[in-house]
Amino acid sequence: MASSLDDDELLNDDYYSLLNVRREATQEELKVAYRRLCMLYHPDKHRDPELKRQAEQLFNLVHEAYQVLREPQSRAIYDIYGKRGLDVDGWEVVERKRSPAEIREEYERLQKEREERRLQQRTNPKGTISVGVDATDLFDQYEEDYEDMAGGGVPHVEINKMHISQSIEAPLSTKDTAILSGSLSTHNGNGGGTINLAFRRVTSANGWGEVEVGAGDTQGPLLGMKIFRNLTSRCFATAQCGLQFSSRGVRPGVTTLLARHLDKNTMGYLQWRWGIQSSMNTSIVRDTKSSHFTLAMQFGIPHTFVMMSYQYKFQDDDQTKIKGSVKSGFFGTVVEYGAERKISRHSVLGATVSVGVPQGVSLKIKLNRASQTYFFPIHLTDQLLPSAVFYATVGPLVFYLAIQQLIIRPYVRAQKEEDLDKQREGSASNIARKKQEAESAVLLMQESVRRIIETEESRMGLIILNAWYGKFVTDNSRKHERAKVIDVTVPLQCLVKDSKLILTEATKSGIPGFYDPCVGEEKSLKVLYQFRGVMHQVLSGDAEPLRIPKQCESNNL
Repeated sequence: MASSLDDDELLNDDYYSLLNVRREATQEELKVAYRRLCMLYHPDKHRDPELKRQAEQLFNLVHEAYQVLREPQSRAIYDIYGKRGLDVDGWEVVERKRSPAEIREEYERLQKEREERRLQQRTNPKGTISVGVDATDLFDQYEEDYEDMAGGGVPHVEINKMHISQSIEAPLSTKDTAILSGSLSTHNGNGGGTINLAFRRVTSANGWGEVEVGAGDTQGPLLGMKIFRNLTSRCFATAQCGLQFSSRGVRPGVTTLLARHLDKNTMGYLQWRWGIQSSMNTSIVRDTKSSHFTLAMQFGIPHTFVMMSYQYKFQDDDQTKIKGSVKSGFFGTVVEYGAERKISRHSVLGATVSVGVPQGVSLKIKLNRASQTYFFPIHLTDQLLPSAVFYATVGPLVFYLAIQQLIIRPYVRAQKEEDLDKQREGSASNIARKKQEAESAVLLMQESVRRIIETEESRMGLIILNAWYGKFVTDNSRKHERAKVIDVTVPLQCLVKDSKLILTEATKSGIPGFYDPCVGEEKSLKVLYQFRGVMHQVLSGDAEPLRIPKQCESNNL
């Protein structure tokens, strides 16, 4: 079973690494590893009071690891959520014969209850800022007397519209939520604003209802209601109605939506809207790990159209996506293509080129920063000019590559260093404890290591000459960085049995006598050893399994 242990969890204790067993270890393998470490750390083997005290601490730690892993329920919890999962309130009422899947579900339920209690004291702010730019002057064809006009030599770029919206949610209880939202808009010098207050109540596990009131200086008061309901496990529906009061009278509106899971990754939607802009819309949306596809068709007033879009998701750390769509209707035809990429932990940057008839060419830039969205639609030309399409495509790409090299990468690197410093600072006491435990373990191993070396020398077996664990600097471009390693010769020799050293697939910082000398950084294990009188060297990744001697070395000698 895969582990979800993170760096903070590993700073506490990795029980599998401590016992040096596989994550799929049987009860017998656990018992053998436990007995071996008990013999090494049993307090009664030491007369010196200080060594006896250190042995008792390590003995208790090994016992704790064994007790967790030998019990199927606690082992399942530990495998999924680490040691912190064992500390969640409520496990004492869970049946002990539940499967890992049932344990995961129970854990998520308990976590949800804790989250609901926290939500009662939190708000969830969301906001959007949209700034429209008119840059058509950049691609206008010059008239004969254009350059003779005042300022005719300098293209005129202006902001012609702006929209700002913000909302906050205030949980009143586990079932009730108040939502306050507002917006301001301006277009070519004319603008207005609205403010809305909504109250939402979860009526059951299958539905909720919402009442909304609003006011604005352009459209007048608004009164609306919305209902959501799960009809079956694969189907849900929403219904929304509203009354818009204005100087022209009362304008009613109704919107209904029916959605159904067609399969695991596909949803089908059917929407009907009646009111100022009446329409009927149907769409199919397929979302998988690697792609997102949408096919939609709408009949209505004033817009009737057919739309198809496709998005490909790269499986990289930056969550890169490329997308394309085509939309055709009574208004004309629009083709869009673009890409988006994660540029930092909380920020996603995207750009889309829109080419249409009669809309012309536009470039849309969007930045998502946490719960805030910044949108910049730039209208380049009303005509289909190849030059506008070229610059709208190449310009953002060149600009992104330059910003990536000059700003984003240095910023991310500095942010990573800052996070590492905070992590080291926050875990300093834990690291000091692990270091002290490792030093104590090495002292307790001395006598056992002496006997193991004598045995191995008598049979020309496996002798660990030197071993280091931590961060090694081998790249010439990183010579300015300092290597951060610790000597682990004694702990590794103590693990030698029958001229073999076997380390399982787990972080090595949890092995007795080891600790993490560089929290949050990539680590390796370098071993110089002698087998059958011949010297060998091996370099192993932190979580990679290791077997010494290698099979070929055993067979050849």
